[in-house]
Parts: sequence; C-alpha cells; structure tokens
Amino acid sequence: MFDSPDFDLAPYAEFDSGALVRRTFSSWDDAGWRSLLVQSFDHVAEADHVPLPGVADLHLVLYVAGDVDMRTRSGGKPVRTRRVPGTLELMVPGRGSVREYRASSAMRTIQVHVPSGTVAQAADRLGGPEPDFEALAAAVAGGDPVLEHLVRGLPAAAGVDDLYAESAAAFLATHLLTRGRHERLPGPEHAAVRAGIAVMRERLAEPLALADIAAEAHLSVYHFIRVFRAATGETPHRYLTRLRVDRARRLLTTTDLTIGQIAERCGFASPGALSTAFLAQVGVRPSVYRKI
Repeated sequence: MFDSPDFDLAPYAEFDSGALVRRTFSSWDDAGWRSLLVQSFDHVAEADHVPLPGVADLHLVLYVAGDVDMRTRSGGKPVRTRRVPGTLELMVPGRGSVREYRASSAMRTIQVHVPSGTVAQAADRLGGPEPDFEALAAAVAGGDPVLEHLVRGLPAAAGVDDLYAESAAAFLATHLLTRGRHERLPGPEHAAVRAGIAVMRERLAEPLALADIAAEAHLSVYHFIRVFRAATGETPHRYLTRLRVDRARRLLTTTDLTIGQIAERCGFASPGALSTAFLAQVGVRPSVYRKI
C-alpha cells in the first residue's frame, strides 16, 4: 500500500492499524492518484494506546462523524481535547504522539497526506521565512471552512485523473502556508504566546482557567498576561472569548445545532453567556445572526 517514493510513510510500515480502523477509501487504490493520498476511515469506539509516528508529509485530519474525548501526549503531559464533526487537525511534520480516546458515537475521519516535496515547492514560490507548523497547527484547530470543504469533497473526486490530485495538493500546501504566515506572533517570547493560543484552540469547548493556560506556556499568570497583551494587543481572556464567538458564528451558519448545543461546543457556560458575548462582539444575538 504505502509504496510511493513521493511520500514519507515508511514510519507507518510497522504500525498495525487493522485492529483500530477500517479503511473505506484510498485515493491510491481507488483513484490511482500518486500526487495526493486521501483516505477515509471508520474507527473503533475506544483505544488506550495509539502511537502515531511523525512523518515529513503535511498530514491533515478532518473528523466527519463522532463525538470524541481524546488525550494526546507529544513530549509533555497529555492534552485533553474534544473532536466533533468539522474538527480539523494538522499534524506537525516530524512530531509523533501517543493517543487514547473514547467516542460516544461512531467515529469517522478523512485524512490527507500532501508530500513534503509539494510543500517545499509551495514554500519556495511564496518566499519569506520557513513555515511555522506549530503556529499553523494551532490555527487549523480553530477551524478553516475552505480546508473543510475541500477535504470533505476529495473522496467524491475519485473518478478524475492525477492532474486533479496534483492541483489539489498544490492548493492545499499554498493555502496552509499562506495562512500560517498570518499566525506568526512578534516578540522574543512569541513561543510562549503561541503555546497559550494553541491550548485555547485545542480546548475551546472546555472550562479553561488562566492559570492552566499560563502553565502550558511555562510562565506565571502575571508574566503570561503581560507578554500575551504585548504580542496580540488583547488580554488572554478577551482573545479566548473572541475565538469562542468565532467558532459559534461558523456553527450558526453551517449547522442546525441549537443555541444551547453551540454554547456547549464553544466553551460557554450557558446559552445566555454565549448570547451576551456574541452581542458584544458581533452586535446582534446568535438567534438574529442565524437568520441574516
């Protein structure tokens, strides 16, 4: 299966996934593509130890079904996140992780591998600094309607030839790298701020205390607030609220979820709390925004 010289999938050769997933689509086998690997998977409901090797490819995951409580360890303490339909994840190239998860409903994903060579060509054409994949992964976790729409549609394009796949791979790489440039943060302590934002995006649906975010950034609360405001122009609380309202806006326009369900998925304690924050940021109540 994984025999294309254009992809860095050798680390998966010894990874036994048969007990964890059932592959329902492979663009290599079902479409004959070699410029882009697209796979659809049905996953088991729970797993206690899933070692995912790091690869050089740009690896995107879109969750299309399921409500998943996931814990991920990648060199530090485990990070708990929730994966629901529409959640996007970008694996940082070269970084492996170990995961465990529980899904309360059937879990399905679409996963896309863009070869590292395609990513390098896009980076060369764009010029400028090297891609910051950590910042980009944090940004993608907050949602990207363009990526979600394209990834959802790729399995349905199996009837076209590899030219389509090559064009899609180039677009994905260019779109991601272009977006990544807007996620860079200034200042000597940008790494700590970036880490804090990554925690916010990854755990948007959870109750998050400022002390928890600062701890992930390895700073005191006071120091974290100071460097965060200097880098972004906002307090951490205001930034987090803006992220939550932005996600609520997407869910209001792309789903039929109730206001209460959206409030829960965006980390608000109640529909009233969502409505108050939404009105302050957008200028109208969520119910009115949905009708516009």
